[in-house]
Amino acid sequence: MSSSLTLLDVSQAHTRHGEFRIVDVRSPGEYASGHLPGALNIPLDRIGRSLPELREAAQERELLLVCASGARSQHAARTLAGHGIAAASLTGGTTAWSAHGHPLDYPAEGARRVWAMERQVRLTTGGLVLLGLLLGLLVHPAFELLSAGIAAGLVFSALTDTCGMAVVLGRLPFNRRRR
Repeated sequence: MSSSLTLLDVSQAHTRHGEFRIVDVRSPGEYASGHLPGALNIPLDRIGRSLPELREAAQERELLLVCASGARSQHAARTLAGHGIAAASLTGGTTAWSAHGHPLDYPAEGARRVWAMERQVRLTTGGLVLLGLLLGLLVHPAFELLSAGIAAGLVFSALTDTCGMAVVLGRLPFNRRRR
């Protein structure tokens, strides 16, 4: 069991693309908005339940974990390392992959498209801050505490490199895979 985290940049990952079993740890909605070719979608909140499948896959090929920016895939790689499963993380995620001109796969024509999680978080955060300020002006100043709470959550999110709002939004029906 290794505690070191293997990070691969886009050039390294692209050169060795066929050597990896790629696992996209974003929500199903984000995965549907474009993913690395051949990627399997196992959302971060389901990594623990997928350990047997991931352990088996890691015996066949090296695992490359991917998300939008690299933060969630690094978290997933650390989780897997804690269970004795080696995995690398793509630095910059699908954002960097597509910025380097590499293709993404998309669902079949006519499939639903969902906003990226970061965009959903920005919309929700901005909406809640605005709501708190408006209610504070029009109803009672105590509603401004809603805006203060959101601001505190953003600071906490930045300091811990986590996002509780993304976890909550990831559980909404439109971010879940339809069975």
